[in-house]
Amino acid sequence: MSHELQANGFSVGFSNQEVTAWGGLALFKRMLESLEFREAFAQFGIPESSSNRGYHALQLIEQFIVSIWCGACRFAHTEVVRMDSVLCRLFGWPCAAEFKAIMRLFKRFDMLTNERVQMQMYSWLFGKLSGLSRVTLDLDSTVVTRNGSQKGAEQGYNPGRHGRVSHHPLLAFIAEARLVANFWLRPGDTHSANNVLQFLESTLAHLADKTVGLLRADSGFFDNAFMSALENKGINYIVAAKLTSPLQRAIHQAATWWALKPGIELAEITYQAHDWSMARRIIVIRQSTKEAPGKALKLFAEDPAVQG
Repeated sequence: MSHELQANGFSVGFSNQEVTAWGGLALFKRMLESLEFREAFAQFGIPESSSNRGYHALQLIEQFIVSIWCGACRFAHTEVVRMDSVLCRLFGWPCAAEFKAIMRLFKRFDMLTNERVQMQMYSWLFGKLSGLSRVTLDLDSTVVTRNGSQKGAEQGYNPGRHGRVSHHPLLAFIAEARLVANFWLRPGDTHSANNVLQFLESTLAHLADKTVGLLRADSGFFDNAFMSALENKGINYIVAAKLTSPLQRAIHQAATWWALKPGIELAEITYQAHDWSMARRIIVIRQSTKEAPGKALKLFAEDPAVQG
């Protein structure tokens, strides 16, 4: 039974049929079907519940994914899916689990299980990208401020909110496909270069048969052991350098500047730090503070001798 009101070119309808605000997720369901996600799920090795009354891990993972698509950013927010019977029928779930069942699923993971499942899932995912044989791999280390008592949240380097506890994760991305290739969560007091070699090996294993044509990384990966590993593997790389005092002196002494355009100049030097076994090529960029106001010097900013 339905009723409809019409006025000024608009119509308002009322129906006793069930509707959902998330009808667009039918497209995402078709995407999972085209990837054959359910068929591949058994090979991921996600731990199942030992209870006969427990939900299958496949449904819990699907429900978790759908909740994120609906905007959930907390486990409690997964209830938005549980309360929507249309979504349950769309994905073929007899009934949706409460958020505590999803939490219990993730509590069954330990570090080894997590790495094993990640390896299987990423290898399956990148195996689907048959048209992409060479990739650009971007690595990043960042700081995530925490406002609670999350496990691993420690006080460390936090440029945005000094003194607050944080996590210091490592992330890897495939530039061409805009996909996450790896993610490790580290305590906030971890050194930026901690475990970067292990993270690199894990990421390369995730890529299966893909070849890394270029690796780009921020200054958290400016580490001799890391760059030596890339050179031994024959991987071309661009890593942002840490502007240490010895490097600043080398730039001041050896750089011959070339103007790219007014206010931006480039230089190329060969530099070998005291703990490096070989010299490496460094590309240097300097920019006029008049062209980049955000780069203005804070120390003696009013002194005419240092302005610009």
